[in-house]
Amino acid sequence: HVIDIRNIGLVGAVELAPRDGATGARAYDAFLGCYEDGVLVRQTGDTLALAPPLIITEAQIDQLVGTLRTILNRID
Repeated sequence: HVIDIRNIGLVGAVELAPRDGATGARAYDAFLGCYEDGVLVRQTGDTLALAPPLIITEAQIDQLVGTLRTILNRID
C-alpha cells in the first residue's frame, strides 16, 4: 500500500494509499501498530512521518525500519 517514500537524511515520510471512503485510516492503523511495538511515528492523513532523534544508534534505526516494515506488511 506504499505510494511514495521521501527522505532527507534520517527524516522521512511514507505515503500510503488511502482506503476507499476512509482517508487516513490505513496510516492510523500503522501508527497504532508501531506505537504498540515500541516505535513512535507521526501520522498525518495517509502519510507516516519519521523524525528520529539526532543521536540514534544503528540498532535503533534497524528497529525503526524493521518495525515499520512488519506493521506495513500486517495491515490491509
